[in-house]
Amino acid sequence: MTNVVVVGTQWGDEGKGKVVDLYAEDADVIARFQGGNNAGHTLVVNGEQTILHLIPSGILHDHKICIIGNGVVVDPAVMVQEIDRLQSRSLFPADTKLLVSENAHLIMPYHRSLDMARESRKTGKKIGTTGRGIGPAYEDKVARVGIRFCDLLDDMIFREKLKSNVEEKNFFLTKLFGEAPLDEQQIYDEYRVYAERLEPHVANTSLIMEREMRMGKKILFEGAQGCHLDIDHGTFPYVTSSNTVAGNASCGTGIGPLAIGAVVGICKAYTTRVGEGPFVTELTCEIGQRIQNMGQEFGATTGRKRRCGWLDMVLVKQSIRVSGITGIAVTKLDVLTGIEKLKICVGYKNHAGEEFTESVPPNLRILSECQPVYQELDGWTEDISHAKLISDLPKNARRYVERLEMLAGIPLTLVSVGAGRESTIVLKNPFSD
Repeated sequence: MTNVVVVGTQWGDEGKGKVVDLYAEDADVIARFQGGNNAGHTLVVNGEQTILHLIPSGILHDHKICIIGNGVVVDPAVMVQEIDRLQSRSLFPADTKLLVSENAHLIMPYHRSLDMARESRKTGKKIGTTGRGIGPAYEDKVARVGIRFCDLLDDMIFREKLKSNVEEKNFFLTKLFGEAPLDEQQIYDEYRVYAERLEPHVANTSLIMEREMRMGKKILFEGAQGCHLDIDHGTFPYVTSSNTVAGNASCGTGIGPLAIGAVVGICKAYTTRVGEGPFVTELTCEIGQRIQNMGQEFGATTGRKRRCGWLDMVLVKQSIRVSGITGIAVTKLDVLTGIEKLKICVGYKNHAGEEFTESVPPNLRILSECQPVYQELDGWTEDISHAKLISDLPKNARRYVERLEMLAGIPLTLVSVGAGRESTIVLKNPFSD
């Protein structure tokens, strides 16, 4: 059976939550493989909105296994809150299992404190972190001092690691940043409660996934953020602290790369970005504001306004290459309805005459000097929210998605024309062999 990875092709916020929710119908296991609660996946089912920050977007389906993989950094307080919120709304199906890898690292209170303290010192050079402690948690993981779920469940190891970490972090907080120290005992008491509450969910998820695959079950790997927020392949340093590309689906869950059969790249019909960093196709005019308002472009995690611009195919083509994307899912096409002339960026040019069509220059000085090279298309005014087939779209809307597909060089798998599950034109099921 084919296993499918879903990743974003831009800077995140492409609508991965809706697509994962749709594909989860055909999957048996839905596994989140990187990031933390800095992600925000919005689902709309029967007109009701649900925002998930940590738990996989397949949780609304019954008879599934939802896994938070070892590549995710987990704030246990957020995990408990999301479980409680879903259960209070009767959205946690009785026969769906939620499991978290015993190797997943924990976000601790000192990670959040350090995150905010560092950002507050970067006057004029802010990265735009959410302040959720994601980066510092990944730092501790790489430095080999992080606390994992298996450590949390062993009181002796947890006490030892907590003591050492609090001592070091309090030194930085007080001496370098002038912040108040954190109380070790208070953190210990808080996290013992989380340990008791979450222990039933902690498991060797790599082993469970392998067993499911041996039985012919299908796995859907859910990425967070987008390829251009990848720590290695994104617009560094304006990136997240993990690998967001499809290859990390293997590392972040403990499953070999040969298990992956298809990669779906989610591409918003325009481009948005939250936080700082270069944005070649950004629109600061009335059209940009219109897209922002019509698309409700406000961060699901922070509520920050998203910067909006024309579709940038240089970004998308690089994502296709670095993630091995086999199909494109276009989202929010309906937001462009009513705009007379639409533009698609097919390349960059800088003042030195250099052209970039296949990749984004990693040098941010060069990137910030680049100007977009556009192709212009006619827009449409017809309501497309009820379209079920590509042929239901007005001529100019069809031309727009056909041009996107041609420039991408890979086939479309679906086109989303509204927020709900039903507002989707499905062209190909990625789980099909």
